[in-house]
Amino acid sequence: MATLRSARSASWFTALANGSAAAVGSPAAFLFAMATIMAWLITGPFFHYSNTWQLVVNSWTNIVTFMVVFLIQNSQNRDARAINLKLDELIRSTERAHNEMIDIERLSDGELEALAKRYERIRREWEERRTGRDHQRP
Repeated sequence: MATLRSARSASWFTALANGSAAAVGSPAAFLFAMATIMAWLITGPFFHYSNTWQLVVNSWTNIVTFMVVFLIQNSQNRDARAINLKLDELIRSTERAHNEMIDIERLSDGELEALAKRYERIRREWEERRTGRDHQRP
């Protein structure tokens, strides 16, 4: 029952995050933000550029930014996880691929750096072999 409840709560949040991310990333949302800022600027002289006038836009932008950061992070986390799973499946299904590469995003920074150096060395060796063959051609 608890897993069903958490699946339901995850699904409503996922639906909300997906819908919000799509809406916030739309041209209409950008135009709305621009219109809001323009309206705020135009009303400046009417409110004598008061502290309250400044506080309105500062509060509004802080609240929106705070909420959107979490929505963007949620979308990024899901996208990264989906891409990693797809890559893991490609590695698993390719006969000559190294299965040790599956799930490497969970390695420590040091382990990732060592792996990057290993593949950089392999790339350099390949480049040396390739350029050596190019120089041997008549």
